[in-house]
Amino acid sequence: MNQSASSILTLAVDIGGSGIKVIVLDSLGEPISERSRRKTPQPPTPEAVINTIMILAEAETFDRVAVGFPGVIRHGIVETAVNLENSWIGYDLANSLSQKLGKPVKVANDADIQGWGAISGQGVELVLTLGTGFGSALFIDGNLVPNLEMGHHPFRKGETYEEQLGRKALDKQGEKKWNSRLKKAIANLAHLFNYDYLYIGGGETKKINFELPANAKIVPNVAGLLGGIKLFK
Repeated sequence: MNQSASSILTLAVDIGGSGIKVIVLDSLGEPISERSRRKTPQPPTPEAVINTIMILAEAETFDRVAVGFPGVIRHGIVETAVNLENSWIGYDLANSLSQKLGKPVKVANDADIQGWGAISGQGVELVLTLGTGFGSALFIDGNLVPNLEMGHHPFRKGETYEEQLGRKALDKQGEKKWNSRLKKAIANLAHLFNYDYLYIGGGETKKINFELPANAKIVPNVAGLLGGIKLFK
C-alpha cells in the first residue's frame, strides 16, 4: 500500500559552519518535532558531518530528507564549500546520505532553503543569511534563481561581501563597524536588484542595531529548516 502524501514526514537538515540542525516537518511543512542541534565537527569533513546528521536523525521518525548546505549544489553534488573544507568539492551528498539513512534525500543551498521558508512568492525577493559566511538567494514570483553566490563577489576595499560581513570580520572588527558595512551592503544590493522585499536570516541577525528599510525584515533561524519541504514540491 502506498503511503498517503498527507502522512509523509520530512527530516529537514541545516548544515552550517558552526552548527548542524534538524527538525521533522509534516506534509504541509509544519514542524512536528523540536529543533535539535549539534556543533559542526572539526574538521568538518563529509564523513564527520554525515555522522553528526546520523546521530541527530536517530531520535526522529521520517520518510525523506531535505538538506540545506552552505555552498553551490548541483544535482545533489557539492560544487563549493568555502566555510567547510575542500574535501567536499565534488562530493555526492544526496546519494551518500540517502545510502546511510535508507531514505530519499534532496539537497539545496542553505540560503535558498531559508528563502523558501520566508518569502511571500510575489515580485522580486532577495534573501541574505548572516552566519559563518554570507549567503544569498533571489526569487522572482516565488521562482528561485539558482546558485547565486553573491557572498564571494567584490563589495568594498578589494574584499568580498563575505570577507567584510562574515563571522570572522564581525569578531575582528566589532559590531559597530560590521553594522556600518551591512548598512552599506543593503544600500548597494537595493540598487543592484531593485527588489520588492529583503529578508535577512542567520545567527548574526541578533547583532543588527540599526533600523532596516521599510521593505526589509529579519526572519527567524528556523526558516532555514522550514523551507526544506519545498525541495519535494
